[in-house]
Amino acid sequence: MENKSNKHEHYELLNLLGYGLAKFNNDFIQQFGCKTKEQFYQYFVDFEIVETRSVIKNRQDLFDPYFDNGRLGWWQKKEVYEHRKLLIDSLFGSENVIDFANIVKLILSNEYNISSFIAEHSIAPITKTKFKRMQETGLEAELYFMNNFKSIEIFRSGVLQDARLFGDGYDFQISTRSTEYLAEVKGIRQNKGKVRLTENEYIKAQEFKHDYILTLVLNLNEIPRFLTIENPVNELRFKEVILQSKLIKEYHLDCEIC
Repeated sequence: MENKSNKHEHYELLNLLGYGLAKFNNDFIQQFGCKTKEQFYQYFVDFEIVETRSVIKNRQDLFDPYFDNGRLGWWQKKEVYEHRKLLIDSLFGSENVIDFANIVKLILSNEYNISSFIAEHSIAPITKTKFKRMQETGLEAELYFMNNFKSIEIFRSGVLQDARLFGDGYDFQISTRSTEYLAEVKGIRQNKGKVRLTENEYIKAQEFKHDYILTLVLNLNEIPRFLTIENPVNELRFKEVILQSKLIKEYHLDCEIC
């Protein structure tokens, strides 16, 4: 449910590099055997991940305003790019410089077949899972919504409750003085793209009608913006698509010894 036409081919990796450079400074590049940032930038040119060193430098500038590192970076755009920092914070914000560098090394090895850098120790399975989650549009959009939902007029006085864990056809409940709204959040990388509702989401939207708000977070690659649709199954023309079910395997045990 995303249009990636203008998304940098290495968007997730570049964001991790910019975050690491801004947060850990020279301690980060030393994990890769570098003495200078220019040397670090050049690695990724040599690996043909970026065309010029300035691409890595610019990504550091993007994250600099969020850390007390003595550099202003792109402070003018601090608010509009904050969703990228919040996403990485939510997944890897508690990692120290060695563990964060190990994450990048793992990605370079597994995703890019670059084994020039050796991790200090093995990577925990949950870290691998977190990187897969980072590549999904949904989490980034949900975090942006959680931090900015009050900018939407209908939710301005509301209190947010996270319902994602329950899987009941909506992501959040927003309680205002007059109404309990259900918000289903979808992220789109550009200003247009495809939107899909699961059967459960569609049924819930039919049930709650105008109290069910489909909230699109558009243009995630650059400057996100909201588009909200009340009663989406009535206002929009969704087409039913029946997906071919995959064969599901289960492993059963007659627990006579339990």
